[in-house]
Amino acid sequence: MRLRKICILGGGTSGWMTAAGLSNKYKSLGIEIELVESEQIGTVGVGEATLPHIRFFNQSLGIDEREFMKATRATFKLGIEFCDWGRQGDRYIHPFGDYGEPIDGVDFHHFWLRLLQNGHNSRLDDYSYPILAAEAGKFQLPGKDVSKIGSNFGYAYQFDSSRYAVLLRQYSEKNGVTRTEGKAVKASRDPESGFISSITLESGQTIEADLFVDCSGFRGVLIEQELETGYDDWSEWLPCNRAIAVACETKGPSVPFTRATARKAGWQWRIPLQHRVGNGHVYCSEFISDDAAREQLLSTLEGQPLSEPKQLYFKTGKRRKLWNKNVVAIGLSGGFLEPLESTSIHLIQEGITALIELFPGKSFETSDAEEYNRRMDLNFDRVRDFLLLHYVATQRDDSEMWRYFRNMTLPESLQEKMEAWKSRGYLLRYEQGVFLPPSWVAVMAGQNLIPDGYDLRVNRKTLDEVVSVTDTIKQQSKIAVTQTPDHAAFLAQYGAAAEMGAG
Repeated sequence: MRLRKICILGGGTSGWMTAAGLSNKYKSLGIEIELVESEQIGTVGVGEATLPHIRFFNQSLGIDEREFMKATRATFKLGIEFCDWGRQGDRYIHPFGDYGEPIDGVDFHHFWLRLLQNGHNSRLDDYSYPILAAEAGKFQLPGKDVSKIGSNFGYAYQFDSSRYAVLLRQYSEKNGVTRTEGKAVKASRDPESGFISSITLESGQTIEADLFVDCSGFRGVLIEQELETGYDDWSEWLPCNRAIAVACETKGPSVPFTRATARKAGWQWRIPLQHRVGNGHVYCSEFISDDAAREQLLSTLEGQPLSEPKQLYFKTGKRRKLWNKNVVAIGLSGGFLEPLESTSIHLIQEGITALIELFPGKSFETSDAEEYNRRMDLNFDRVRDFLLLHYVATQRDDSEMWRYFRNMTLPESLQEKMEAWKSRGYLLRYEQGVFLPPSWVAVMAGQNLIPDGYDLRVNRKTLDEVVSVTDTIKQQSKIAVTQTPDHAAFLAQYGAAAEMGAG
């Protein structure tokens, strides 16, 4: 039997993405969707950088990219620049695209590794069109001819998340989603099943539903406060537990990449939008005080701050079940992993996609919830491992935090992946997980974790042949960049640029 009603508790990016995704799929089936949010509570609202998957979410909703860019004051994003992670003074870009292209069925990085072992010290980055374009401050949409260098890459966005939530609210309400203002103060449960049957608001209004989606943020009002689902604390591996965020005036043209700069007790983000720059300092309170972290952030801003810095507290990890009884936790209510690789919005999207694929009937089959939790556990686990890689693939030992990571016992899943890479440049592949092999190559090679060997199939070519074929790819990438417009010029031509300086 079909569900009659869905209640989404909480707005913000997670709530309105969920409302938009569900209403797009189920508006023709007569399923009522009501979203409850309180303006008193507000949202975290600092997640402004994304992964390429967000494009496909917007496309599935039929949202025009140009209008989206203008409405959210967005810029394009070709990757993330990491500064001072492997060693102080180092920098590399994790691109949304591969390095070079496979040669005779062998991944390109193996040919680069052979060059290294024979004294050729070219940067791996020089074989990546999106990296070279990002460094030059240039951008264009991927070309349609897949045989050309300027077509095989992805891109994402850097945008104002609060404006994105407004856009999705408008979309959802056009699809029939009802928004109710209010704060939930009580939940009622079925005495036999333990399922939540209704929530009561401060006003006394009662809202009944068959399925509840908890988008209430860190509080986890339904998934934790009511159902006591439990939380897997990953502070042992990702000890950063606080952040200070502030926007500042922008200086100069916006660049098509996010920057993450390692600090002695954490790291600092820089996210350029059309009208401002988002900044934040993620840190571990065990290694630095709040005042010192705040001073570190404010002293490195490129322009005047546009507001008072916002202090955030968190504990890295996830709920033991993201689907428990008739409650599905999406967003911060389900878990939090620091925004080092812009995964927060992606994990929201994964949660929505899995819910749509496993959408329950009124019987709520246990197998649906189990499969949902299995998928989301894998997504969280693999993001955790990828984030942790940045901290442990390092030569830094100049502060207490970096020494902590140098002496850490790693999760077996990450240890296995790093050992396979270190021995011969091999990358373990898996079905579930957002980061594909080129992403792992970017971080491990970018942070000086160079394998001892490479795929021996590379030796089917002579060294001169390897030099020739790799040089061709390098030159093609450079030429493609010279033919690429400046990022700011492309934004203006695309019709995406709002009036600079507008709020």
